[in-house]
Amino acid sequence: MPNDPLNAFVPYGRTEVAGAASGPLAGLRFAVKDLFDIAGLPTGAGNPDWLRTHEVPRETAPAVRRLLDAGARVAGKTLTDELAWSLAGENAHYGTPENPQAPGRIPGGSSSGSAAAVAGGAVDFAIGTDTGGSVRLPASYCGLYGIRPTHGAVPLDGSVPLAPSFDTVGWFAWEAALLRRVGAVLLPPAPALTLCRLLVAEDAFAIAGEAVRAALAPALGRLRERCGGAETVTLAPEGLDQWRPVFQTLQAAEAWAAHGAWIAATKPKFGPGVRERFAAAATLDPALARAAAQTREGIRRRMDDLLGADGLIVLPSAPGIAPLRGSSGAAVDAERGRALAILCPAGLAGLPQLSIPAARLQGCPLGLSLIGPRGSDAALLAIAEDFFA
Repeated sequence: MPNDPLNAFVPYGRTEVAGAASGPLAGLRFAVKDLFDIAGLPTGAGNPDWLRTHEVPRETAPAVRRLLDAGARVAGKTLTDELAWSLAGENAHYGTPENPQAPGRIPGGSSSGSAAAVAGGAVDFAIGTDTGGSVRLPASYCGLYGIRPTHGAVPLDGSVPLAPSFDTVGWFAWEAALLRRVGAVLLPPAPALTLCRLLVAEDAFAIAGEAVRAALAPALGRLRERCGGAETVTLAPEGLDQWRPVFQTLQAAEAWAAHGAWIAATKPKFGPGVRERFAAAATLDPALARAAAQTREGIRRRMDDLLGADGLIVLPSAPGIAPLRGSSGAAVDAERGRALAILCPAGLAGLPQLSIPAARLQGCPLGLSLIGPRGSDAALLAIAEDFFA
């Protein structure tokens, strides 16, 4: 695609859409993950068969419309992993966006194009979706600020779903102040909250390992100073590796409910990983999904109890730096599993999580995350701007 050295934008047209003449985001350009509808532009969801079998939208998704009404301008639609069901950012049909902050390494998916566009300076900010970590992980890999908001806080109408009880609209920016400005447009009004009880998620740090812990120690120290100390907690007494399959089972059941009929009718060509996940989802025992839903309720209560009204959980955004492009399927799956174990608590509980570009390891970016009580999105964004900008 011309003028796209990052391979961040969809190959079937980079079309700009003007925003309002004035507003809080006037003069800024943003990119839109190719799951969101924009009137007059195709929505391809990362798969040529989806692109071929769906009409061009006549209406713009409300989240995109809010940003346009605030004065921002769409610079184009960005690549996504197929139907957003991946964390790598390597699309078998359209290629892999570049990671300008870690050359030769993946950007992370499924909001890979949006992350690459911001990390490479093609836009000021970008929106994506986060179901299992598809904003938080690319933010960490690409050295960006990124947020997964409280589930349901930002409307997802006019977007391609993956697992609706987990899907959220997220966004990336280079600067914490801009991430917060975008949040002021997208998020609903909320009362001011003070998050001052710091909880260090020991089990999440243990999965990431000592090198990650050491790299993030200075940023964690700043948080300890802000909060006047910290308490070490275990998020999952039974082990985060036991929470991950709960998330994966529910995600698979919802993904098949959303797309199974289209897959059966169209027989789309999926790339590696996505193909196998949909095939497994097609044969999932409904009883497993029902049991997982019951377990999720307990996880939700556990997270709510830990946080209370003023808690702030801190944990790594990722188990490590971005893997090398073209890694073996086994290596990709192993890293995906470790990442999901760290990322799944916020998703299972429907809580907001903010990833901060806090460190570098082996010359590559590494994020530190903050999870707050539901509805504390604005408070998390304020912490990022005040203490990490």
